[in-house]
Amino acid sequence: MMKRLMLIFVALAAMGNTAASSVPEVKWDRHSLIIDGKRVCPVMGEIHYSRLPADEWQEEVRKMKEGGVTIIATYVFWNHVEEQQGIFRWDGQRDLRRFLEVCKEEQMPVVLRVGPFCHGEARNGGIPDWAFDTGCRMRSQDPKFLALVEKLYRQIFSQILGLQWKDGGPVMACQFDNEYRGSGDYLLALKKIATDIGFDLPFYTRTGWPELSKPVPFGEMIPLYGDYADGFWERSLEETAGNYYKAFQFKAFRSSTAIASEQFDYSQTSTLDSQASVQAYPYFTCELGGGMATAYHRRPYVYPEDAYSMALCKLGSGSNLLGYYMYHGGTNPEGLTTLNENQRTRATNHNDMPVVTYDFQAPLGEFGQTYPQYYMLRPLHLFMHDWGEELATMEASFPAPQDVKKGDDSQLRWAVRSSLAVKGGQEQGFIFVNNYERLQNLTAKKNVQLEACGVQLPKLTIPAGCMTIFPVNVSGIRYATAQLVARSGDNIYMMQIDGVPTTICMQDGKTLRNVKPQGGQKPVYKNIYLLTREEAEHWGLPKPEAAKAAVDVAYNKAGEAGPLRNITIGVQRVAEEPQDDDFARAAVYKIELPSSIGSFCHPILTIDYQGDCARLYADGKLVADNFYYGRPFLYGLWRLPKGAKELELRILPLQQGAPVYLPREADKTSGERVNSICIKEKW
Repeated sequence: MMKRLMLIFVALAAMGNTAASSVPEVKWDRHSLIIDGKRVCPVMGEIHYSRLPADEWQEEVRKMKEGGVTIIATYVFWNHVEEQQGIFRWDGQRDLRRFLEVCKEEQMPVVLRVGPFCHGEARNGGIPDWAFDTGCRMRSQDPKFLALVEKLYRQIFSQILGLQWKDGGPVMACQFDNEYRGSGDYLLALKKIATDIGFDLPFYTRTGWPELSKPVPFGEMIPLYGDYADGFWERSLEETAGNYYKAFQFKAFRSSTAIASEQFDYSQTSTLDSQASVQAYPYFTCELGGGMATAYHRRPYVYPEDAYSMALCKLGSGSNLLGYYMYHGGTNPEGLTTLNENQRTRATNHNDMPVVTYDFQAPLGEFGQTYPQYYMLRPLHLFMHDWGEELATMEASFPAPQDVKKGDDSQLRWAVRSSLAVKGGQEQGFIFVNNYERLQNLTAKKNVQLEACGVQLPKLTIPAGCMTIFPVNVSGIRYATAQLVARSGDNIYMMQIDGVPTTICMQDGKTLRNVKPQGGQKPVYKNIYLLTREEAEHWGLPKPEAAKAAVDVAYNKAGEAGPLRNITIGVQRVAEEPQDDDFARAAVYKIELPSSIGSFCHPILTIDYQGDCARLYADGKLVADNFYYGRPFLYGLWRLPKGAKELELRILPLQQGAPVYLPREADKTSGERVNSICIKEKW
C-alpha cells in the first residue's frame, strides 16, 4: 500500500504522540469536518468489533483503510458486554480497549456508538434481557434506567481512558442511542452522564431519523443520515417494495423515508426532519447501505452498483461524509442466549434474523472476503480524500427534477456541486451523473448536454447504468468526460468511463479527444494519467497474488428431510424462522475436509445449495447459518473450534408458496439439494 493511502489524514500522524499540544484540532461547521485547519470529506465504515475474532481485527481494519475508509464506526452492544447483570466482559472479542489500540496503531479515528440502545439487529437492540426485569422504563429519563446507563458508560469509559482524541487516541466522537424518536432531553441526559464521567470528544452525533418530538439545542449532536437499496425489514414480499428507489436520486432532502419502516410511520410529514432545522449542520451519513442483511421473511440480493449509486447520489446531493452500514460484516458472539434479533424477544422484535451470521453482503464480508463493491467504491473514496478540500465547500444544485417516480426513465438524473475557488476566484465544480436504479432498466440517454460553472461539455450519450463524476475547472482541467481518482505529487489520475469517449480539455487550451488509457505508466498529457476502471479500483494496492484454484470437497447425504414444518406467522405479522427443534427434521449432509486444506492461508468453505435455510455444525455445535437467497453459504474454516472432527450440514427444504421474499437470483424450486461444496481462498 502506498504511503499516501496509509496516512489518510495527514494530521493523524500525531496520534501516536500523547502530548496534548500535538493533537490535531477537530472542528466542524455547516460544510464539513476541519482537521488542523484543513477541510476533509471522510469515509466512515461500520465494523462491529465484538462480531469479529480479536486476532482478525488488525488485518480487517487495515483492509478497510485500503478500501479508502478513513473513520471507523462501531457499536458497543450492551448485552455483548453485560449479558449478566453486574458482570462485565471485556475479554476476547469483547475487548474494546484492545480494538481501539489496534485502530490507534493503524491511525484510524473511531466513532463509538455507545447505546444504550444500538439496534444493529442484535437481541433487544443490544439491551440485556435482565434490564427489562428491573421494571424501569427503557430508553427514558427514568432514574432507575439512567442509573443502569451510568454503570454501562463508566465501564465503557474505563476502556477508552487515555484513548480519547485529546490524549492522542483514536476516539474522535460518539453517538448516543440510535433511531430515537422521543424528546431530545433523553439524548441530552445520556450526553450529560457521559461527559460527567469524563467523555471529552471533539463532537457527538445522533441518527437524524426519525425527527425528535423535542429537538436538542444546536451544536450538541450532529444529526447523521442514511439510505438503503432495499430493506429486510419491509413487511411486503414484493421485489421493489417501499421507497428505496429514492436513494438513487439526487435530492436536497437529507432524511430517508425507507429506514426502519417497520417501526416508524413515514407517511406523516411530522416524522421527517425539516430542512430549515438541519441546514446549519454539515451533511453527514452514518448508515449508507454497503449491503443488506437477510431476514427470514425477506432476503434482498444487493448488487455492487447499488452501493456505488447511492454513495454517488449522496455525494452529489451535498454530503461531505459518507458513512457505510455495514462496511464489514460479522458473526454474533456466543452468549447465554442467542444474540440475534427475533420476533420472540421483548424488544426490537420486528424481524427474525439468522442466529449466527451478520455478513450483511458488506464490501468486506463476515470472514473478511471482498465483495465487488469493495473495489468499485475505492475510486470514489480516493477522490473524496484527494479533492475533499475543494469539494467540502461546494454547494449542491439540481438542474434535473429531484423527485421522480420509481423506474422513471424519461430523463437523466444529474446534479452539480460548485463554488468559487479560494485562489483565483474562478468557479469550479463537479457534475454528478447517475443513470442507474436498482432493479430498473434505465436506458442510455442520447444527446445529453451537461453544464456547470459556465462550461458546457460536448453532447454525450450516457450509457445505461453509467454512474460518474465529471470535473469542471479543477486541477488545471477545464472539463473532462473522465472521473478524477487520485493525486500523487503533481500527477493526476483519472478513470475512463465505460461507454463514454474520453475528452480532456485543459485550462491551457489543449483539448484531447478519444483518449485511451496507457496502463497508468504513461501520461496522456503532461501530468495527466488515464486508467481503466479495473486499474482505478486497484490503484495504490499491491499487485494481487494469483488466485489459488478451488478444491472440491467430498460430501454425502446422510439423511433425508422429515415432514415439513408449519411456518408460523409471528407477532410482527411476518413468517417466523425455524427453531432448533425444526432442524432435527432437516436433510443431513456429512462433509469431509480434504488434506489439502493446509495449502490455503484463509480457506473458505463454499456451499452451493438450494433450500429454505441451512446450518453448519462442527461436532454438533452450531458454527454458521444461512437463509438461502441465491448466493453460496460461506464459512471461514480457520474459525473451526479447535480439534473439530466432524462437519455436518443441515438443510430445511424450501416450501411451495412460503410467505418469504426470495430474489430473482434464487432457485425457487421446492425441496432442497446441494450442488457442490468446495474450498476457496478468501481473497
